[in-house]
Amino acid sequence: MCICSTPKGRTPRGVDAHDVHLLDALSRLSIRPHMQLASRLELIEPSPTLAISARAAELKAQGKDIVGFGAGEPDFDTPPHIKAAAIEALNQGFTKYTAVSGIPELKQAIIAKFKRDNQLDYKANQIIISTGGKQVLYNFFLSVLNNGDEVVCPAPYWVSYKDIVLLAGGQMKLIHTTFESGFKLTPADIEKNVSAKTKVFILNSPSNPTGAAYTPDEIRALAAALEKFPDLIVVTDDIYEKLTYGVEFLNVATASEKLRPRTVVVNGLSKAYSMTGWRLGYAGGPAEIIAAMDMIQGQSTSNPTSFSQKGAVAALNAEQQCVEDMRRVFEKRRDLAFGLLSGLKGLSVFKPQGAFYLFPDIAGLKAAPGWADLAKRTGETDNGKIFSKGLLDEKLVAVVPGSAFGYENGFRISYATSDAQIEKGLGRIREFVQALW
Repeated sequence: MCICSTPKGRTPRGVDAHDVHLLDALSRLSIRPHMQLASRLELIEPSPTLAISARAAELKAQGKDIVGFGAGEPDFDTPPHIKAAAIEALNQGFTKYTAVSGIPELKQAIIAKFKRDNQLDYKANQIIISTGGKQVLYNFFLSVLNNGDEVVCPAPYWVSYKDIVLLAGGQMKLIHTTFESGFKLTPADIEKNVSAKTKVFILNSPSNPTGAAYTPDEIRALAAALEKFPDLIVVTDDIYEKLTYGVEFLNVATASEKLRPRTVVVNGLSKAYSMTGWRLGYAGGPAEIIAAMDMIQGQSTSNPTSFSQKGAVAALNAEQQCVEDMRRVFEKRRDLAFGLLSGLKGLSVFKPQGAFYLFPDIAGLKAAPGWADLAKRTGETDNGKIFSKGLLDEKLVAVVPGSAFGYENGFRISYATSDAQIEKGLGRIREFVQALW
């Protein structure tokens, strides 16, 4: 495979903002046509946010007043007691390698967290700590998938699921949910799409990008459907567990004793404790799978950062009021953002029950008199990209097109920013949508 740029005729899909740097690196390689890279790169594509991110940076450099709703991270500082624990660890010289799967003290804090919050009992050999939740998922899929194994996942989905599965040799089968269904699966959806050949089922609740969160009764019903496939491995991405609004969180492993021995529960510190840059994720699950993940990690990054782990111990073991304080702010922002975008002709806005995203459906905007001209001005054919590129060029607001998440007729807004920015940016979006009519 000769690396130059995104192959002609292929539409980029989603990873994260760091892909801007990847694209730059690949473009520089294009002057060396003899350079041969791995054919597995043909399986994945640069993020569809690349053009939006690059254009937003260009406009900002020109002094334009850009409002960015792309970042999926809390805007709060990490709580002081967590930082203090890491600083103390640094001052005490805790800067060396640790065990690959994490320090015993943090494993015990995670075990206590699972028991306290999820009524799940794990031993130390059933816990792994990695450099972020994304690495946990890479370790998991590399550990359980053989070439061609099927993974079933609801869509819209977090941007990296599909690419991680493909890099691990698996094949992704999507179950497409709708705005009308609240972006949720039913037991019938599982029974129709999961089969004896399915190796893994992914569940992410609350969801990135939609903010949909399953109620305990809905989780129990899904668990009952999943129980019918005795060889199926379930992986749950619970990274937004602490950010729910009016919905009690329940994990399928908690709901079902039958699923518990074959469920891997993935979580992390990034969202609940505003520790995105600390790069700490963790998982609990069957000992044999965790051991395999440990082996994979031992030949990649090895241990997560030593002093970050000490900060995580403080985060999990301390009183949790700081988490609740941030959750309450996010809930108020959710209400503000939902109110500002509701009631617009052609735009359907789902009220999220968790996380910190809005995911409006724009299918109705295609009937607007100005839609065809907008498509022409942007030069795009994908509906989400038409909307997001036009919004950035004409109103200086950056959002993520829905195709990044497997849902073309939508876009994602992160309201993990100030009320002032929410009001300014969503006011511009209102003007943009109204002008199409």
